[in-house]
Amino acid sequence: MTTMDIRGADQGFETGLGALTPTQMKVLEGVNLGLLNKQIAHDLGIAEATVKAHMTALMRKLNVHNRTQAAIAAQSLAQGLRSAGR
Repeated sequence: MTTMDIRGADQGFETGLGALTPTQMKVLEGVNLGLLNKQIAHDLGIAEATVKAHMTALMRKLNVHNRTQAAIAAQSLAQGLRSAGR
């Protein structure tokens, strides 16, 4: 993978992150904290099935294949945003 490929992937992820709904962002935050779907559902006051639906939608928007990739991508972006703010 070239540097250009990585930059393109980062830009695609940032675009996908911007397309997430507020609830999807909260679900992603829960995933980043290592919470189970059941715990995320309880914290947000929604059904576990709804959390699963949000996970499916946000993984599609972020173009990732599992929750681990979603968490890693979100952490990478957050780290990049912190670095850019310095």
